[in-house]
Amino acid sequence: MIDSPYLVRPGKAFSLGDIPTKDAGDFKERQDGEAASAKNIAKFHEMQDVFYADGKHALLVVLQAMDAGGKDGTIDHIFSGVNPQGCMVTSFKVPTPLEKSHDFLWRIHAAVPPKGMIGIFNRSHYESVLVERVRGFAEKHVWKKRYDHINAFEKLIADEGVTIVKFYLHISKDEQAERLQARIDDPTKNWKFNPGDIDERKHWDQYMAAFNDALCKCSTEHAPWYVVPSDRKWYRNYVISDILLRTMKSFDLNYPEPIPDIKSFNIV
Repeated sequence: MIDSPYLVRPGKAFSLGDIPTKDAGDFKERQDGEAASAKNIAKFHEMQDVFYADGKHALLVVLQAMDAGGKDGTIDHIFSGVNPQGCMVTSFKVPTPLEKSHDFLWRIHAAVPPKGMIGIFNRSHYESVLVERVRGFAEKHVWKKRYDHINAFEKLIADEGVTIVKFYLHISKDEQAERLQARIDDPTKNWKFNPGDIDERKHWDQYMAAFNDALCKCSTEHAPWYVVPSDRKWYRNYVISDILLRTMKSFDLNYPEPIPDIKSFNIV
């Protein structure tokens, strides 16, 4: 678990309201933050090459946010330069009939990255204690049990060698309004607009309560949650790149040993 002022500390009291969405940390200027982020990302991409070749670790990055919170932008900015052979992105949409016929973690488990791979969840198993709770798709006695199921699942895959890092991209209601409006006004963003997002926005307070519970109940030593101030996209990118780089550095990464007498071979 990487220490950070945005870590939801396991077993400690926490409130989303304590994390300012417009935080900029110690940076006085945006360009300084962007430069630091670029440096982190370049080093992360460099280390991913060894991570992939080493094949002894798996990294699962979970992204959750309100609509327009920046999940797609985060993936594009942080991971666009990694080796695509060693990275897999899974976006969890409304469950299919087949997925609904199984337990809520069935489709999640199938997407967990194998060793040597970075897996990115754009939304995740947490939808089952967020949208299903808020919109009444699951009854209270059902979703209340799922926190324990989620913790047990994450402990299982962590014990099997998967390092889990979870980010909640924390934006304000006003910032969300601006981003949703941009999807209406900007022709290059029209494709992102979903009228359903406006309906979901009406349930903002219920979602904040649901997120708060999920973060408190499911931030653990083996699968920590980080609440990332995300009104400023450049600072969001810095915080996430910093935590991911330090996570990568925590692994004992090495290129595999070459075959014996490799120098004796010649390509003619």
